[in-house]
Amino acid sequence: MSAQLDHAPVTPYTPAPGAPAELLAQLRADKRADTWVPAFEREWAAALEKSQRTFSLAGLYEVVQDWQGRLASAPAVDAFVASGYDDSKFIDMAEFRERRR
Repeated sequence: MSAQLDHAPVTPYTPAPGAPAELLAQLRADKRADTWVPAFEREWAAALEKSQRTFSLAGLYEVVQDWQGRLASAPAVDAFVASGYDDSKFIDMAEFRERRR
């Protein structure tokens, strides 16, 4: 018998060295820059402070990954809002679970 993994290990997300600066430039060019840039800068500053205390870059990576996701999904959100789809009759999942009990 050989001792081999039965699954591939998950490679942690590591952004490119210039990813935060590139992301900030993209955020500044977006129509939501007035709100997104200050929010990104706050999250980045908090993650940077935490990384200095903990000697871990994971928080910085998470901020970059989260904002890359927001930026990538923005066109889909815009299209949804522009479609006029009525989502006012949604069901609050907490309320739904409570009703089932």
